[in-house]
Amino acid sequence: MAIGDVYDAEDCADVHYVDTGMYDVPEYGSVYVVDTERPALVDTGIGANYETILEAMDAVGVAHEDLEVIAITHVHLDHAGGAGYLVEECPNATVYVHEIGAPHLADPTRLWEGTKQAVGDQVQYYAEPRPVPEERIVELTDGDSIDLGDHRLEAHHAPGHAPHQVVFHDPAIDGVFTADAAGLFTPSVDAVNVTSPPVNFDLDRALSDIETIRDLDPETLLYGHFGAEPTGDRLDEYAGKLDAWVSAVREKRAELEDDNAVVSHFVETVDTPEVWGEHKAREEVALNVRGVLVMLDRDG
Repeated sequence: MAIGDVYDAEDCADVHYVDTGMYDVPEYGSVYVVDTERPALVDTGIGANYETILEAMDAVGVAHEDLEVIAITHVHLDHAGGAGYLVEECPNATVYVHEIGAPHLADPTRLWEGTKQAVGDQVQYYAEPRPVPEERIVELTDGDSIDLGDHRLEAHHAPGHAPHQVVFHDPAIDGVFTADAAGLFTPSVDAVNVTSPPVNFDLDRALSDIETIRDLDPETLLYGHFGAEPTGDRLDEYAGKLDAWVSAVREKRAELEDDNAVVSHFVETVDTPEVWGEHKAREEVALNVRGVLVMLDRDG
């Protein structure tokens, strides 16, 4: 696997994904090209690599002017940062996003400032988001469906990672585009890692989101991070890891009573996929610890 490579999602007709090279590492960011009667993208990456997505469309055979749907799972910029760039290149595309996130695509100013605070020096990998014209945004709520002709994307609210997150179920392929609700899958190590970023991560809701996906009983999970994978026992794996992760951070905070020390402890001790490299791995772990700490403060 390499940055820029385009893959067919196994057993998912018409669905392809590209390794966007997010954060300059492979196997981290995937954007899906759905080559249907109404061609679609699911998510857009961080903006800095939107040209990689256009090249993936070219490779699949979807002309830029033929793209009709850009379906956003949530407005965190690693999923929605390229939306404003892509609507400029794809003049007939409409952006679909949960109603809570829609204002942040029309005016991404606050989203950009919040992202810079949350991700720290990882912001070097991002491009400042461009606004999406309001007339090209359709707001979604739980239960809404996007018609792709021979496929459809059914939106299910999944607010544990972020209040504006949805997962998309496509019955035609018996698959769910999981956003961040099923964790981060890394093919090279065949494992799922946790994601718990500030400021809206909520354990109880995140576990409920896993149940939402489980109730859909999909054959395939299409991860935003990274790629398509048979469901198998991946949801059980993630639920167990997420619960254990929050418990570990809670216990270490009680022991050390200093949040910086808690972050440092986990940065130095958590095993991460080798493919992420040292810098991304350290920043990922630190971000996830901070998210749990914020949740613990919020919950009292």
